[in-house]
Amino acid sequence: MTARFRLAALYTLLVLAAGVVLTGLTYFLMSRNLGRRLSLDVVGTSADPGYAAMARQRLWTIAGRLEAATYSEFLNQALISLAVVTGLAAALGWFVAGRVLRPIRTISATARRLSAENLSERVPVTTPADELAVLARTINGMLDRIQTGLAERDRALDSQRMFTANAAHELRTPLATMRTAIDVTLDDRPGTSELLAMTRDVSAAVDQSRRILDGLLTLAGAQSGRIIGRDVDLADIVTGVLAGVAGEARDLAVRRVLRPARMTGDPVLLERMVGNLIDNAVHYNHAGGRVEVVTGVEGGRPFARVSNTGPLLTQGQVERWREPFVRGEGVRTRGDAGLGLGLSIVYGIAAAHDGSVSTTARPAGGLDVTVRFPFPGRR
Repeated sequence: MTARFRLAALYTLLVLAAGVVLTGLTYFLMSRNLGRRLSLDVVGTSADPGYAAMARQRLWTIAGRLEAATYSEFLNQALISLAVVTGLAAALGWFVAGRVLRPIRTISATARRLSAENLSERVPVTTPADELAVLARTINGMLDRIQTGLAERDRALDSQRMFTANAAHELRTPLATMRTAIDVTLDDRPGTSELLAMTRDVSAAVDQSRRILDGLLTLAGAQSGRIIGRDVDLADIVTGVLAGVAGEARDLAVRRVLRPARMTGDPVLLERMVGNLIDNAVHYNHAGGRVEVVTGVEGGRPFARVSNTGPLLTQGQVERWREPFVRGEGVRTRGDAGLGLGLSIVYGIAAAHDGSVSTTARPAGGLDVTVRFPFPGRR
């Protein structure tokens, strides 16, 4: 017994019960009122009182038979009408039940088409805003939460896979350096100088491994979407980062235009993002070069812009730096070689804050990077 059959049967039984009650009530009122309205008058010239009584008795008999025939005919016609109305009610109930249950069939068909790989389809919300519309909105909200959860799971898994692959690939070099230094030193009877040299090599390799892991963990955290939203000012973050690199940038002309740029974000990740931008601007530069840092609000959106002088770059080179461990060949002019995680971390942190990054190779050399974030409180 389907829901449509049960609804149609219930509707038919209700109509039948209402018809039976209406017929019984009509019969009761007829039987109560018909006798009150019946009167007989005998008109004649006979002076015999017995004749008048007999005539009156016959007339009452005829009236009784007429009343019984009226009741019988009423019941016959009422039963025929009730049968016709019940049949029409059954057909109409079947049709109405189908129309009422059509949104539920649509919901069921949509649910059957959904799968873990296809959660984009939604149940149509009917009008007016009745119980079925509320059910459709509830199911759509549940699907939104499931899709969001699966997307976060996929991001976390992708981040873990990327972290594992990159760590396994990049840690080979420092591990090989340490193994080589130890094997070469211990191949013979090493003296103090050889042991100290080995210690320095191992220490440098350990520091490189630590920097690689720190960068990978930051990148993985940004790509996983786990953001601790707080009210921060990009100008304050830039001020702190510039104070930390003042010694390295002492032979550079640093121009800062730090207007308030309040936003909602993770202060630790934002500090790492700004630090990477300024570190790149300082180290991919030349002696006597220039670094410019600007913060503020443009079109209602907070932003941070870092530009620097330096070697000539092509836009293709800049685009390739978005990928982890892609280093600029022969362009890092100050300090040791980088890890190749700078811009990839910047892109990852900006994406985690629903922001955007634009990078432009300057015609005179150097790079211009602008990070824009959503309106405060819009994430």
